[in-house]
Amino acid sequence: MSQPPSKPSEEDAQQKSRRENVLRVALTSEARQRLMNVRMVKPDLAASIEDYVVQLASSGKLKSVIDDDQLKELLMSLQERKRDIKIRRI
Repeated sequence: MSQPPSKPSEEDAQQKSRRENVLRVALTSEARQRLMNVRMVKPDLAASIEDYVVQLASSGKLKSVIDDDQLKELLMSLQERKRDIKIRRI
């Protein structure tokens, strides 16, 4: 019989640690705080932002640290795509 539970949990913990380190370097303290607040209310939106920032950092496209204003712009751009619902009353 195999023992898969121990290996994936270690790998998951290492990936999570690397991800947190990348976010710590890529975001200012104010931006990290805002992202934590967003995570409490909309975890899926926060995960999308985190994925995007990690992808930028790992591909080398991140020119500077993302501050709070830049994070607000990212949040607004992602929320605009999701708010295209219009209700018409007849």
